[in-house]
Amino acid sequence: MPQPAVKYILLSEDKLRKFILSKYNLQDASICQVKFKDTDKQRAVYKIESNSKAYCLKKVYYTKEELLFVYSSIEWLYRFQLNVPRILPTESGGRFVIYNDMIFILTSWIEGEKCDYDNTTHIIESARTLAEMHKATENFFPIAGSNMRLGYEDISSSMNRHFHQLLSYSNLAFEYEDVFSSIFVKNFNICINLAKISNDVASHINSDNMRKSLCHLDFVNKNIIFDIDNKVWIIDFDKCKIDYCAHDISYFLRRFLKRENTNWDLKLLVNCLYEYENTLPLTIDDYRYILSYISFPQKYWKLARDYYNNIDKCNKAAFISLLEKTVKHTEKQLEMIYGFKNFIEKNYLL
Repeated sequence: MPQPAVKYILLSEDKLRKFILSKYNLQDASICQVKFKDTDKQRAVYKIESNSKAYCLKKVYYTKEELLFVYSSIEWLYRFQLNVPRILPTESGGRFVIYNDMIFILTSWIEGEKCDYDNTTHIIESARTLAEMHKATENFFPIAGSNMRLGYEDISSSMNRHFHQLLSYSNLAFEYEDVFSSIFVKNFNICINLAKISNDVASHINSDNMRKSLCHLDFVNKNIIFDIDNKVWIIDFDKCKIDYCAHDISYFLRRFLKRENTNWDLKLLVNCLYEYENTLPLTIDDYRYILSYISFPQKYWKLARDYYNNIDKCNKAAFISLLEKTVKHTEKQLEMIYGFKNFIEKNYLL
């Protein structure tokens, strides 16, 4: 007989009140567990309510030195008048609480609607806000004692490696000849063309000519909140680093372009980039990065990697279902990529 699902918690409510919330004089507040992830990067989120005010209590998964970097990032953006929830002080003036080697922070709870990817206005406003964040932080530096968090991954090496891995997965697909492999092979020509464009474009990127700033690196709808006055708030800076602006932009774009409703919409992509450039112009190499990033068939590659690396243990039915969903719109993706490539060539002499 199947066992009922277990609701995991980090600490009992009594301990949260006694050892964490008491530091903020919120020991009598109501507590609602919103999220808990018991992974290597264990984290939890609680909604705390007291005297008609709501707060977000978060158990973070990184070190105190990394938290100082995150704190610096939020304070910098606040001083440039971007809407971000500041980390609130404890009664003694501290910016976090440590209990049993766990670090907790408290911010205001931002009430509102997360970015609706079916609302074009939301997407365009989010692109503008991302540009404002990048422009405000081109000269960002964290406070003393912070662990400097840097990105700057070599996308050329990454795409070249992934391209050749796809070729090796195609050999495995012909060897196994199972249902997953049959679907993989059927869609291989389109996906390898996407990967080839990505790899070729990445090889011509001059990283010295790319814009750099503080980047959110998880700029997706759940972290973009439209409040009651339709002001845009950026939340959850757990992954922020100093990086290429194009990395942040590309991650944001791919997340909504691959959806069923937006479905690799070239016009929406171009309008987002126009809105971004109204605030912060991009270089030709920024465009190369974006083209390479959104061209690569990421989910197709990842599913093949995970499947062939664990073929004797994986749930084959689940992988088949995911692959079928993944390849459903690859023709549309390739069509958009050709259109975007032509757009860049026409306007930026790619």
